[in-house]
Amino acid sequence: MIDLHYWPTPNGHKITMFLEEAGLEYRIFPVDITKGEQFRPEFLAIAPNNRMPAIVDHAPADGGAPVSVFESGAILLYLAEKAGRFLPADLRGRAATLEWLFWQVGGLGPMAGQNHHFALYAPEKIPYAIDRYVKETNRLYGVLDRRLEGRAFVAGHEYTIADMASYPWIVPHKRQGQDLDDFPNLKRWFEAIKERPATVRAYEKGKPWERTLPIPEESRGILFGQTAANTKPA
Repeated sequence: MIDLHYWPTPNGHKITMFLEEAGLEYRIFPVDITKGEQFRPEFLAIAPNNRMPAIVDHAPADGGAPVSVFESGAILLYLAEKAGRFLPADLRGRAATLEWLFWQVGGLGPMAGQNHHFALYAPEKIPYAIDRYVKETNRLYGVLDRRLEGRAFVAGHEYTIADMASYPWIVPHKRQGQDLDDFPNLKRWFEAIKERPATVRAYEKGKPWERTLPIPEESRGILFGQTAANTKPA
């Protein structure tokens, strides 16, 4: 059994996508990030960066005590190795999957996240910041579009954790100021993943906790106003 500490954000959806594809047994523990539940001591014990998702694997491969993992990219890699799926065994396929997984966690996710922040959440609209991150998101969409030319999936012809990592960050493309018609290879890839039954099930899992804009003022302070001094465990 895997405990998934989760909220329906792009990073949360990555993990439910994998778990649904792999058929691993899991249960969801919602972490309402708009109420500050990510700062609870019991959550920080498994996710010291006070960010979800995080997992606890109660049946690790070594047969020992439960294993906790935080950071969505690390979780995907851990689960792929546990399940023996969605991470190619050959040297080149594995290398391609990992480099595009790291591309997502180091580039697409952070840049699209800043895009969301300045365009949708910031109390003051700063044209330079909005333009900066919309353009950088556009550049990254172009990188992914070129990569997908002649390939069914990011690492080649096999669906992998690199695809699961990137897809949820493309879902809010309209909010990011992007038009998928400008990226035909990416759009074809996106529609194919969207139609996978496991993807449909994964997004259904998150519906009970979905929130709509705008974010309440008290939640804005929790999400965007934290420092080292006020995120210490109680």
